[in-house]
Amino acid sequence: MRPLNRHGRTTRRTAIVTIAMSLLFTWLLSATVQANDMRVIIIASQDAGPYKDLSMGFQQYLSSRGMPISLETYSLQGNIAKVAEVFPAIKNKTPRLLLTIGTLATQAALKELPDIPLVAGLVMDPDSLLKGGKATGVGVEIPLNIQFQWLQRIMPGAGTIGVLYNPKENRAKVEAATKIAHGLGLKLVTREVETPRDLPDALDGIAKNADLLWGLSDQVVLSPQTAEPILLFSLQHRIPVSGLTASWTKAGALYSLDRDYSDLGAQCGELALKILQGSNPGALPPVPPRKVVYSLNLKTADHMRLDIPQSIIEGAQSVFR
Repeated sequence: MRPLNRHGRTTRRTAIVTIAMSLLFTWLLSATVQANDMRVIIIASQDAGPYKDLSMGFQQYLSSRGMPISLETYSLQGNIAKVAEVFPAIKNKTPRLLLTIGTLATQAALKELPDIPLVAGLVMDPDSLLKGGKATGVGVEIPLNIQFQWLQRIMPGAGTIGVLYNPKENRAKVEAATKIAHGLGLKLVTREVETPRDLPDALDGIAKNADLLWGLSDQVVLSPQTAEPILLFSLQHRIPVSGLTASWTKAGALYSLDRDYSDLGAQCGELALKILQGSNPGALPPVPPRKVVYSLNLKTADHMRLDIPQSIIEGAQSVFR
């Protein structure tokens, strides 16, 4: 065989480069098509920190699993009027899956895009996701047994727990909490509060009996308007309060439980991955937060002469002194 001349070698090199470029183009085209097929759209109810943390945790989880997805994010900015602006554009993009963060985005997606698989985060009522068979998600409520177990870790001496609640909103939850608390050796002392005007009498009714006032999420009892009188009562009677957020702890509550919002995003990512791999959303029941963080107010603890275990102090996400 005669050796290739310079022209032959050049022709061969050109052919190899052409084939390589063709293969690369085909691969890129395939990857683009696949990513478009795996389009995931995130719809946040607003732009607050927890919503951003959840979104980031979701994206990081899917990225760590090597999913070839195309991600887009929209925010309703807490404005229901933006639903009419945002959702037609989302529908035209034909996403494979939606992640909604918060009640506003979730309710709008269930109504406007009922046929698109949905994973919801930060939802107050996870059972509402079960109706259409296309949705699942991660609730915002920390399970009652977990709340009481943390109460016992932080205040081991507490035996009688005061609870103020609006019966229209929380009767069933308080009944369930009473049974769970009893199983853990705790006694709940309850008082109904139908309007903020009922609050002083309800507080007086538990002043002599409660070791701690349990902060149950309640639109009537725990609100910006009632926070000050509840915390003043707590300090005056040396009855600590378990709050709802670190803001409550900073204002004077002994402690507050909260969620790890980045991990909530990872939980949503786990559900999304199963759906993208072929699982039916309706067969994936909503789940509660699995990771609890907490804040402590040691100034409140000192005022109430409480000895908080050192391990609890070291494990707190935030400590106010």
